[in-house]
Amino acid sequence: MTTLHDDVVKAGSMRLARESDRDAVEEIVFAAYEPWVEIVGMRPLPMEADYGKLIAEQRVHLMGDIDGLIVLIPEDGALYIDNVAVRPELHGKGIGRELLAFAEDEARRLGLPATRLITNVKMLSNRALYARLGYQEVGFKGVEGRQAVEMRKELS
Repeated sequence: MTTLHDDVVKAGSMRLARESDRDAVEEIVFAAYEPWVEIVGMRPLPMEADYGKLIAEQRVHLMGDIDGLIVLIPEDGALYIDNVAVRPELHGKGIGRELLAFAEDEARRLGLPATRLITNVKMLSNRALYARLGYQEVGFKGVEGRQAVEMRKELS
């Protein structure tokens, strides 16, 4: 039996977002992060980002028929994963994992030895997912009034 996720992955359709995708990108981000507002006590940082700028800088990568997205920023020594968002109705289908695997492939392609990200300390399910995928918590810091945990995955 083929699932929607299987179709997305088989299509292998990762592409850079275009300006014409901006509304859909913002819709996914807001839908994905809205449930966290009450838990965090304020809007998560991805809800505050300038997606027009990120798209123009070619940082936003889309999966499938805009089923999910990942924002990647190369840094010295790591590929920074600024945001991972999946349409809420597609949660639990492995799309987030596929997006993170794409980030790891991109880091390797760029010759970077690791990926890194930050997430709110209160986003326990996200922290657990990242840990299961090999990310290590490497520090805590305040970011624009929010308490965040920094996580890193060394690539082989």
